[in-house]
Amino acid sequence: MSILTPDIRSQLERQSIELPSWAFGNSGTRFKVFGTPGTPRDPFEKIADAAQVHKHTALAPVVALHIPWDMCDFDALRTHAEDHGVALGTVNSNTFQDDDYKFGALTHEDAAIRQKAIDHHLACIDVMDATGSRDLKIWLADGSNYPGQADMRGRQDRLQDSLEKIYARLGAEQRMVLEYKFFEPAFYHTDVPDWGTSYAQVASLGDKAMVCLDTGHHAPGTNIEFIVMQLLRLGKLGSFDFNSRFYADDDLIVGAADPFQLFRILFEVVRGGGLNNPDVAFMLDQCHNVEDKIPGQIRSVLNVQEMTARALLVDRDALSSAQKSGDVLAANAVFMDAFYTDVRPALAEWRESRGLAADPMAAYAASGYQQKIAADRVGGTQAGWGA
Repeated sequence: MSILTPDIRSQLERQSIELPSWAFGNSGTRFKVFGTPGTPRDPFEKIADAAQVHKHTALAPVVALHIPWDMCDFDALRTHAEDHGVALGTVNSNTFQDDDYKFGALTHEDAAIRQKAIDHHLACIDVMDATGSRDLKIWLADGSNYPGQADMRGRQDRLQDSLEKIYARLGAEQRMVLEYKFFEPAFYHTDVPDWGTSYAQVASLGDKAMVCLDTGHHAPGTNIEFIVMQLLRLGKLGSFDFNSRFYADDDLIVGAADPFQLFRILFEVVRGGGLNNPDVAFMLDQCHNVEDKIPGQIRSVLNVQEMTARALLVDRDALSSAQKSGDVLAANAVFMDAFYTDVRPALAEWRESRGLAADPMAAYAASGYQQKIAADRVGGTQAGWGA
């Protein structure tokens, strides 16, 4: 008898993880952006590559866009995505690659520069109107590098004012999600450095403003699953970006650094009602610097699926009983038993029962798609940071 009960299989079947368009372009370190054969040259080729991930996993039916990197004919892109069996999702803004934003965007001292940043976000909402997207995701590089450089309180006030103007433009079914980041590129203070600041800003805006949590955007040792629990408890976890890091915001394949942390996070997602909750958008936010892009994304969504299955195996009744009786070791054992359960054979068997390959990584490698795009995509400018 499979360890995946009908209820677990039903929940896994409904799982959906959004892919980032930028993960299919070239990326690298601060010192070098690396090109690879077959890299997409435009948003249409990014969508075609993303569709390969969904084809082999049935886990990734939505692709997030980044503006202005993905500017194009959005009516045509939407049709192109539908033809490839995927949809266009979250629209991500960019206020970190323009000279005017050297000292801030939505928080800048200069009202004209703030308005420029606001107008960019209003244009992103226009893109959402064209693509049918629900969420506008805002990540800001705003902050300062030296004590005394900036009026931190004044910047919070200006941020609130800017966000209010953007929020007012949202449609009835649209949302804003405000991402936070511990540091980088601002190293003394960041204007939205943690979940509390993001929560404070969005809570004053209204029900259509939510927090975005990125697993790489925390100080070492931070209990990320506690933050997940709290935001779900408060009804303000709107978006969840999966990646992995060893030191800082490394944007590596999710689960690569600490699979147990991913398991703990997903347990709180399940416990808090976040799994398959339409109000919580799960997305990868990764840059594949030394590995091929498409199999890197396949590996990531499979890692999330695997740890979700393990989280669903936690004996909640036994755990609750041990917690209430104060049996520390028994409670921990329930957790560890689920984490150490090898669900991979059961997942492979379940995939085959759904008409999917038991091993999506091997199936993609055997498909010849990687070789085809390397041969076909010759000439032009490869997509990457800034394009």
